[in-house]
Amino acid sequence: MTKENESLSEYVPLIREVRETERRVRYPNTSLLLAVCAAGIGGTFQYGYNISVINAPTKYVQNFINQTWLERYEMDISEQMLTLLWSIIVSVFTLGGLIGASIGGTLAIKFGRKGALLLNNTFALLAALLMGLSYPAGLYELLIVGRFLTGINAGIGVCVQPMYLGEIAPRMFRGTMAMGTSIFITGGIFTGQVIGLNELLGKEEYWPILLSTPCIPAVLQILILPWFPESPRYLLIDKMNDTECRKALRQLHGSGNYHEEREDMERERINALGIKPMKPWELFGDPSLSWQLTTVILLNCAQQLNGINAIYFYADYVFAQAGIPANKIPYATVGTGACECLTALTCGILIESLGRRVLIIGGYSLMTLWCICLTLTLTFQETSPWVPYLSMIGVFAFILSFGLGPGGVTNILTTELFTQTSRPAAYIIGGSINWLSFFFIGIVFPFIVNSLQQYCFLVFLAICCLVAGYIFIIVPETKNKTFLEIQMEIQSRTLRKHNKSEGGNGPVATLLSTPL
Repeated sequence: MTKENESLSEYVPLIREVRETERRVRYPNTSLLLAVCAAGIGGTFQYGYNISVINAPTKYVQNFINQTWLERYEMDISEQMLTLLWSIIVSVFTLGGLIGASIGGTLAIKFGRKGALLLNNTFALLAALLMGLSYPAGLYELLIVGRFLTGINAGIGVCVQPMYLGEIAPRMFRGTMAMGTSIFITGGIFTGQVIGLNELLGKEEYWPILLSTPCIPAVLQILILPWFPESPRYLLIDKMNDTECRKALRQLHGSGNYHEEREDMERERINALGIKPMKPWELFGDPSLSWQLTTVILLNCAQQLNGINAIYFYADYVFAQAGIPANKIPYATVGTGACECLTALTCGILIESLGRRVLIIGGYSLMTLWCICLTLTLTFQETSPWVPYLSMIGVFAFILSFGLGPGGVTNILTTELFTQTSRPAAYIIGGSINWLSFFFIGIVFPFIVNSLQQYCFLVFLAICCLVAGYIFIIVPETKNKTFLEIQMEIQSRTLRKHNKSEGGNGPVATLLSTPL
């Protein structure tokens, strides 16, 4: 071997080490990806699944209620009473979700993020049991209780899972990993639509089995999630357990690739010394968190009030007008679920390169555009045979725009705009607002549609436009920044605006004295 070759051979281990480091930087650790899946399958997957799975057996459950009523009272149930009972079965899910969201942050503090997710499966298993027994027991009341429990399960999952994913992910992959929340929601919606098809569990005799299937993801999470660690941030900052924190980081990030994250956590821990986890009402009284709190409330309201519910309401009508046979419309609806899944995955790929602001501002801006298009196409639906096809394009384009921005980025921003001591309380507030908006739109939406018809999209146009403008002016880019850096950037913006309004430099000490 020549001297030149010998000298080159000395660099081979170094080159391999550099390449291995680059590989670790470019791609998240396998254990981290599996932890995301373990958290998602029994978390936000249940939320999406239980929203969509109730649609397929509507007529069959109503027949069961009528049959049970006849056996009890020897008379057919009135149309008004049947509609009321069915509305309760559907809408009690949102009441359970509100309660789940209001206790999710507290459970995450007391039992840990992972512990709260595991405990949450109790509600899903009990709900599946009650709904499965409703038909053989002849008790439609069990459906109401079961749907209420699935709502609690979904509310806790939507609150705790994004917190867990945001805290276990390294900074450079935080957006991608946190997109697991949206991916599993849309995956749950899509799965519920597919399972509810007539070829699978959509037949009348299978509806009790269909409504008890949420037990499957619950059991899967109970079996899989214990193999993965608790949130390292929770272990270090809340529990002061450095040994378990390092062990968790090694498993999630790799043995040689976690020290920088550990240093970030240590800075945050020092910053939070002596500060207890905040209660929701304490957030409202903290001026240093006012903009973050306003942003979370606005984004969670807009996520339900931006018109996505109107799109699903009009979807069947649009598909029918386009000439799709009535018995084939469920398959077109499955297409909308697949469309949402596709955009959630696309958002997960793009979020670390484009950033949060570009995606969410772009999503709301595109939704504004499609609101205009849908108003026009639905108004002139009868003028030409090709106009209904434009409406179909508008439906799918609106869903794509929602999934690309608001559907995926909202929960990530809730994680990133707050630090460890305030994050659980922020999720309680944001989740509660989201479920209240969900309930509100469910009550008010029929009246909006009946009074405005297709012009209801002009209302949603205004909402989308205002939210896009607010984010453009107020919310900073959070990509590849630590939680403390994001907090300080927002506070410095607030201080600059305060100084301008005061006409001078203002008390800089205000910023330095506020708890980070």
